[in-house]
Parts: sequence; structure tokens; C-alpha cells
Amino acid sequence: MQLKYNRKPSLGSSIFKILIKLLFAIIVFIIIIFLLEKVKFPFPEKKFEIDITNEIKKL
Repeated sequence: MQLKYNRKPSLGSSIFKILIKLLFAIIVFIIIIFLLEKVKFPFPEKKFEIDITNEIKKL
């Protein structure tokens, strides 16, 4: 007697695998956002004032 090899995964197991991968991706994304908020990025302290009136008059 030979055992039948089931090559086609059932619908329930494939949906379950997709949900696990999606949940894992969401958790990783949330962790990355949380870690990026903790990092202090440098930013200019001086506000730049750019005069664009000459460019407007040329248009």
C-alpha cells in the first residue's frame, strides 16, 4: 500500500501562513517606527528666509 502525497496545501493552511507572515510584517514595521522615533536626527536651528520676488517677477 502506498501513501498518497498531498501536493496541494489546503485552503485553511495557506490562509493561516499568509496571516502569520502579514502579522510578522506589521510587528516589524511597528518596531522600526518605534526605533526611528527614539533617534534624534540633526536639524538646522536657523530658519532660512529666501527672497523669491525676483523669480516671481521673471515669470
